[in-house]
Amino acid sequence: MEGVEIGVGLVVVALIILAVIATSLRRQRKRAASVDLEDKSWLRASDVEAEPAIRTAPVRDFHVHGNEARVSFDVPLPDVDDPVLNDLLVDEAVEVVREKRHALPITDVTEIVVFGGRDEVREVGRTRLPSPGELPPPIESDVFNLTHIAKDPFASQFEVDHSVSYGTTVQVPADELGPLRDELKVPLGLDRGLRARGVDPDVLSGPEFILALLELFGYQVVSQGEPDVYMATKGGLRTFIRTDIYGAGQHPELSEAVVRKFVAEFSTSGADRGMLISDKYGPFMTFDIETKDRRIRFVTRERAQGFIDSMALG
Repeated sequence: MEGVEIGVGLVVVALIILAVIATSLRRQRKRAASVDLEDKSWLRASDVEAEPAIRTAPVRDFHVHGNEARVSFDVPLPDVDDPVLNDLLVDEAVEVVREKRHALPITDVTEIVVFGGRDEVREVGRTRLPSPGELPPPIESDVFNLTHIAKDPFASQFEVDHSVSYGTTVQVPADELGPLRDELKVPLGLDRGLRARGVDPDVLSGPEFILALLELFGYQVVSQGEPDVYMATKGGLRTFIRTDIYGAGQHPELSEAVVRKFVAEFSTSGADRGMLISDKYGPFMTFDIETKDRRIRFVTRERAQGFIDSMALG
């Protein structure tokens, strides 16, 4: 009898295990059926409420002198006077005074005088107040932060099939490369946006310039504790970025060792996308990598202008 009871017990246990397995399989099939095999959510962030515009023009100095409130910005001004940029800085100066008025009385102030520049500071404009101590209503300016742009131009880089766009190899010059910035045509809107944030587009390397554009479009770009490695985050999407800046005497083409290192780093970074930015030319192997993994993109010398054009607002 004991043998029979043990046998019955084993049968019952086996039936219970089979039931659990069957239930688990049904659940897995339901989950699999609900998966969208064409899901490309990693391409761009989901629709999220736009963050409020953040004013970031760096203030060098602020003080009240008689009936003038004087605001000086630490921003690089172009060689040729730009009235639009000047007006933007005047509007920004009004907001600086609005923030400072609690700490420094402005009851007698009738005019705000605005200065800017790096090596040479000069007056860029002034505005009279409606009445002494009365500030005009706030003016929202889009140029300081482009987070609100509905179509993320950076994300569009991961939608381009570069294997089609660049079907032929690029002729890499044998001699040394000049500064990439000298070869780039920067749209005036982006130039103003960068200068208003205190970034001088004339002195940046190619990779530094592109990182500055990402911040202009609302990406939080954070160094990862290793030289030339960053994580750019926006709307819940994380992009792993490695930069490789050309130096005098170096080979003008991106080395395969750097490319392989970047791919390995991205695979273990936990990021949604990966981008290598360099002012060197890209080897042909980058096309093969992009074709196999659409989450990876290379912005090399021959692609830099197209990248900037895609982010231009006119």
